[in-house]
Amino acid sequence: METSETPDTPDPRGASEQTGIAAKDWVAASADPQYRAAVVDLLGALAYGELAAFERLAEDAKLAPTLADKGKLAAMASAEFHHFDQLRDRLTQIDVDPTEAMTPFVASLDEFHRQTAPSDWLEGLIKAYVGDSIASDFYREVAARLDSDTRALVLGVLDDTGHSSFAVEKVRAAIEAEPRVGGRLALWGRRLMGEALSQAQRVVAERDALSTMLVGGVADGFDLAEVGRMFSRITEAHTKRMAALGLAA
Repeated sequence: METSETPDTPDPRGASEQTGIAAKDWVAASADPQYRAAVVDLLGALAYGELAAFERLAEDAKLAPTLADKGKLAAMASAEFHHFDQLRDRLTQIDVDPTEAMTPFVASLDEFHRQTAPSDWLEGLIKAYVGDSIASDFYREVAARLDSDTRALVLGVLDDTGHSSFAVEKVRAAIEAEPRVGGRLALWGRRLMGEALSQAQRVVAERDALSTMLVGGVADGFDLAEVGRMFSRITEAHTKRMAALGLAA
């Protein structure tokens, strides 16, 4: 979810500096069965995340105060479903059943959404802007270690659906009209940050192939120090997004 109004997430590795797995295409990289398993997990997690985002945006449209706002959220939901379609098609192309790839992540993602169900329109906007962006930042960090074909797909489905500038505009206008809501929304943003990071850590911890890739077993993964720096970058980006909304992180 990146627009001119959102902070750029630091690119941990420039395109000209790709080495190892990141310098290979899918055919060459997937010869390593452990790497292939990690990518299947990653695409499965992303696919279910996009499907859940589609469902949530469609549901949030019911809370929208105007018909124009409902239409805007419906268009965003449609974009999320298109991303889901791309991931589902890719899993099918590499001879993986999309449902089987997504299933291991259903419980943890559904629990995250259950724990962070918005109580009103503004909380829904912040969740889509802040919560989804934290997940996107995490996947962008991982994408830097992927083969060129998978990296292009992952970065493509993480493209902004238009929610960023829309959320900033609506939330800032609401705070200007009624400043006292800012405190409540700031607390909500902090809660989302904690829940989103915990959810990302749970997803990785529960899947051996993914965790091995992240800590350097395959795909030139992160060492433990880099894991810390990665979460620092994600936290910094979150702080900037909260500031864009006019809220304290």
